[in-house]
Amino acid sequence: MKWHGLLVSVRSDEEATEAIAGGATIIDVKEPLHGSLGCASPDVIAKIAGVVGQDRPWTMACGELRDGGSFILEHLRRTLAMLPASAVPPAAVKIGLAGMAGADWRRDVQTLFSELPLGPERVIVAYADWASAMAPTPEEVIQAAVSNGCATLLIDTADKSARGLLSLAPVGQVGGWLSLARREGLQVALAGRITIDEIDAAVALRPDVVALRSAVCSNGAFGSGRLGNVCGQLVRRAATLCSSLDGLAANR
Repeated sequence: MKWHGLLVSVRSDEEATEAIAGGATIIDVKEPLHGSLGCASPDVIAKIAGVVGQDRPWTMACGELRDGGSFILEHLRRTLAMLPASAVPPAAVKIGLAGMAGADWRRDVQTLFSELPLGPERVIVAYADWASAMAPTPEEVIQAAVSNGCATLLIDTADKSARGLLSLAPVGQVGGWLSLARREGLQVALAGRITIDEIDAAVALRPDVVALRSAVCSNGAFGSGRLGNVCGQLVRRAATLCSSLDGLAANR
């Protein structure tokens, strides 16, 4: 499917309600306590899918490939079995490659993708902090995404305690990865602790999607940041800043 606009990652049905009220185009489900692409539990995912309904797409983080293909497949199977009748399946599932540098990750990606159920798009993540994450380079991930028939690339950061995407990597380098992916026919989403103040710079790179969590969280039990609670008012502000992505998508 064609993706565009603001994606907000949520960890509960209450947060999904806030994200929808704020105007998020895409709802992503993850558990930030479990890492960059931490899996939420199937029952939590099912509740969120019920809130989202059929009005907009939702996606889910499925962890890192190093967790094992069998774990990812079983988690997805259990999740699909618990979805309420009012919900639709995830539009995409996201898988990271942290810790896979030096392994035969291309074979493992191909094997996993061949076993995933039909329907959800497959998204493998290119980490800007690939060296410290011991992941393949973004250039390698782009080529793997193309060879495995992916439609979308997510550029993200693995270490959420470190600098965000646009301070970790030069804007020109991020733009170069985005341009390479686009030349290969991929849609591109940008994520990685992008702040409210950085949204304009992210949008200027002309991605299809800007993905946020920490920027739209506040007043959580763990304080603000990605372990806080998604706030509809902050989502609304971010959605306004991302509104030009709709026009960019229409012109592609």
